[in-house]
Amino acid sequence: MVGGRSERGPRRRAATAPRSVVVPFPRGAAGARLDLVRFVPSGRSLLATFGLIVAIGAAYWLAYSTPLFAVHEVVVRGAPPALERQVTRATQDLVGKSLVSIDPGDVEGTLRELPAVAGASVDRAFPNTLVVKIAPERPVAVIRSGTSAWLATGAGKVIREIAVGTERGMPRLWLRRGATIRLGGEIPAALVPATRALAAAHMAGLGGRVKGVRTSGEEMTLVLRKGTEVRLGRDADIGMKLVIARKVLALVDRDTTYIDVSVPQRPVAG
Repeated sequence: MVGGRSERGPRRRAATAPRSVVVPFPRGAAGARLDLVRFVPSGRSLLATFGLIVAIGAAYWLAYSTPLFAVHEVVVRGAPPALERQVTRATQDLVGKSLVSIDPGDVEGTLRELPAVAGASVDRAFPNTLVVKIAPERPVAVIRSGTSAWLATGAGKVIREIAVGTERGMPRLWLRRGATIRLGGEIPAALVPATRALAAAHMAGLGGRVKGVRTSGEEMTLVLRKGTEVRLGRDADIGMKLVIARKVLALVDRDTTYIDVSVPQRPVAG
């Protein structure tokens, strides 16, 4: 005791033990049994699904094996008369078959084997019609050899044999003696630059004005029906040269003998 007062030290708080905390785990966590019963479809759902599958199968079998969707007509669109007849002959076996059983891809592949067909698409028009759309090859020249003649495309593909003297509006290209031609095949490589030039002339708007093609070494010249020569030079940038030639032709006199676009940046008329 100091000065009549008693000193008391600071009170110490009694140490208390920490309380335990209980955390509840949700149902389905580790250690708990998962309730999988609710994920299993009921017997009624299984029966309905099975019945639907059976119904679809029966409908497909009915359409496949009965005359309900039999082909009555094959409609050909986009083909000229001669090619239309070829396509009709190539698809005549499909008449009477079920539309369901016909694979359009197989039919398209068969039609693309025809020399004059560039592309084909086949649609099933239920209940009884098959529609065939044809993209025909475009001939640009008549290939002549002796007493025979064929039509050829810009890529040099032989698409049809024709009678000599027909298709007078197309330029003639003559084969060398001994060269052979196969329908659906290609013309000799030496003539392909000429057919490519003729195809480019069509794209440039000059196709109907070209009478023939003359080559001398690597130089190529188109001869127009009025006698004017379009000198193209080497087989390069033919499309651009012909576009320039068409514009020059619109500016020069009718008695112009030639137009030289072998150097397209500097066309010359004389």
